[in-house]
Amino acid sequence: MRSKIKEADEMLVNAPVKLKVVDNTLNRRQTGRRKADVEKVFDTPHFIKQLNFEQRRAQRSGVPLSIMLLTHDLANAENSNVRTLLKKVQAKIRETDILGYVDQHTLGVLLPYTSEEGARKSLKKIMDAFEETPLRIAVATYPDHIFESLAKNGSVPPELFEILLDDSIDYSEIRFKVKRAIDVIGSIVLMLALSPVMIVTAMLVKYSSPGPVIFTQTRLGRKGAPITFYKFRSMRMDTNDQIHRDYVQELIKGNHSAINNGDAVKPIYKIKSDPRITKVGKVIRKTSIDELPQLFNVLKGDMSLVGPRPPLAYEAEKYQPWHLRRILEMKPGITGLWQVEGRSRTGFDDAVRLDLKYIQTWSLALDLKILLKTVKEVLHSSGAF
Repeated sequence: MRSKIKEADEMLVNAPVKLKVVDNTLNRRQTGRRKADVEKVFDTPHFIKQLNFEQRRAQRSGVPLSIMLLTHDLANAENSNVRTLLKKVQAKIRETDILGYVDQHTLGVLLPYTSEEGARKSLKKIMDAFEETPLRIAVATYPDHIFESLAKNGSVPPELFEILLDDSIDYSEIRFKVKRAIDVIGSIVLMLALSPVMIVTAMLVKYSSPGPVIFTQTRLGRKGAPITFYKFRSMRMDTNDQIHRDYVQELIKGNHSAINNGDAVKPIYKIKSDPRITKVGKVIRKTSIDELPQLFNVLKGDMSLVGPRPPLAYEAEKYQPWHLRRILEMKPGITGLWQVEGRSRTGFDDAVRLDLKYIQTWSLALDLKILLKTVKEVLHSSGAF
């Protein structure tokens, strides 16, 4: 069986592909490497075809597949500048790597059998060839949002590139320790300051309907680790979660018309008139008071004050591969960029992009900005978190 798979892979990769000649001036020997061969520079349709070939191979065999995207501003420049760029890139990649155009501004380099770490090493070789960097860089390893977009659309939308493709941020250990210290101090201060509100809420929940005051639920934390998630109970106990499961499925699929309780101009993507919610539950949800017990999650270290929201397991099962990055790289939070900039007005893909934007642009100053915006949102009672 292994020999058949290997033979099929070789046939797939070595299948004849008619290439468009991109630049016939590149057949010159490169210093210390090989000829810059025009037949190894794919035009856009054939590069996407090669990407699909390699993607299928990675799916079948489980071997890693990486990609580099190099975006330049040379589309309207002299041809010699573009040729120089191509030659420098070709001189630094391997014979097995696949170079081609994603669009007129972006070169793609497919790196079969290459992990993310290997891709970054290859990228460093390329960047060392430039005295000044005329490129914007992206590195990804399959499965990833880049592959999703290229395979489906044959391109990478500009907004995706700006938000998702730059993985160059290096999170220092010191900053993480400071973030954790702020979480501990902040959660203790908030619990003390808001204890009267929490006590009154607990009494109202207790006497509004039978059941526990605190509702516990298993959610997914950083790297998908399960955590016990706390909220004030806002629903009756004699209900099931099928309403929410159906809603989540339509939201993640992007079937917004089925769940939009607003209009085309001002959409509202949330369950309307949920029969499971008690009268007290409606009030504490609208004011986000139901989220206050999550301060204990923050104190325990399961969550942070600021971060992406922790999903339920049945939500994550519906995710596309690139969606999973929102739970891999950062602790979940009580509030986040999506809560203050999108909330129920934002579709799921855009909500994930906001979470990923937060992860990749994270700073202590950004956390402070989000916390201040959260206070404003809660005071205006513009929707539950």
